[in-house]
Amino acid sequence: MTPYNLVMSKFTLEYWPDGDGYVGRLKEVPGVVSQGDTVAELRENIKDAYHLLMSDAPRVPRQVKTSTILLAVA
Repeated sequence: MTPYNLVMSKFTLEYWPDGDGYVGRLKEVPGVVSQGDTVAELRENIKDAYHLLMSDAPRVPRQVKTSTILLAVA
C-alpha cells in the first residue's frame, strides 16, 4: 500500500545478465545502479538504490550547468 502523501513516478529499468544474476540502472536517473540474483531482486534493489541516492541529494536548489561533449565510439 502506498501512503497518500507519496507521488509515484515511472522510470525505465535497463538490465542485463551478468554472471549468475542481473545488473541494472535507471535510465532517467544517472547513478542509480544495482544488481540482484533474479530480476525481481534487482527491481527491489534498484528501488533501494534510488531512495538512498535521493535521501543524500541536497534539499536546496542549486544552479546546474550542462555541456555537450564528443566521444569516439568503437
